[in-house]
Amino acid sequence: MLDHFGDVLAFVRVADSGSFTRAAERLGVTRSAVGKSITRLEENLATRLIQRTTRSASLTDEGKLFYEHALRILCEVDDAEATLAERNQTPKGRLRVDLPTAFGRLHVLPVLQRFLQDWPELEADVSFSDDYCDLVSDGIDVAIRIGGPSDSGLIRKVLAPHRLVMCATPDYLARRGLPRTLDDLADHDKIVFTYANGLVPWRYQMGGEARDISVQGALRLSNTEAIRDAVLAGLGVAQLGEFLVGDDIRQGRLIALLPDYVREETPICAVYPTRRHVSPKVRRFVEMLRADWANGAPWI
Repeated sequence: MLDHFGDVLAFVRVADSGSFTRAAERLGVTRSAVGKSITRLEENLATRLIQRTTRSASLTDEGKLFYEHALRILCEVDDAEATLAERNQTPKGRLRVDLPTAFGRLHVLPVLQRFLQDWPELEADVSFSDDYCDLVSDGIDVAIRIGGPSDSGLIRKVLAPHRLVMCATPDYLARRGLPRTLDDLADHDKIVFTYANGLVPWRYQMGGEARDISVQGALRLSNTEAIRDAVLAGLGVAQLGEFLVGDDIRQGRLIALLPDYVREETPICAVYPTRRHVSPKVRRFVEMLRADWANGAPWI
């Protein structure tokens, strides 16, 4: 262990500038103090780090090796200081958020409203879309995503699980019967979600294997909340996100079907562009979402 961290800093400054005098000027100390730091460091390490001449200072082979490690140490210290400084900063300015349409309105917007009340120097621009925007080119600070492609340029923080649930009303099932297998669905009216001019398949877990099954229905809708309304109206069976119908199931307005076939989907995540230091407004907003849902998301 080195007793004097300042000696390491003095060594790096000498290595960077190639001069004891210039290093002393940068550190705001005397040239003699820099020389003593280098001598003390070399004695501690029992090796020569710097070749001294009257005009310059150059690193030995051992000095070059030590410099690489010392520089990483100083960078880590800088990062730690920046991180602590950011934790103490007040979120302010404009927070640009992109949310999935239904999920964002139902579950994220209430949290964001409380977040803005907690930090009055902050304002928010919120866009709603079920497409996956380019956060960098669109200037988005943070987005909430349900599934979607992975991107090495984005940081992902898992917020909550995501499941798709088959459901229908008690009255509809009383008329048409309770399906107990996937084959039984052939005799039921199906309400189908459309996206990008195509029918979205229903997704199941079968025998430990994830399966996507094409489905046809007389009613095809491109909005998941409209599908929920149609199911609640008793028009048929649909597969919807648990976040959308969880409360309906708990209140008995809908009945969850075929529970043995439900599979875990890609979790709901907060994503934001990779940066060396995350801004306080993004970090604190994501922390609030994670804290709110840490003991179980409200729709489960």
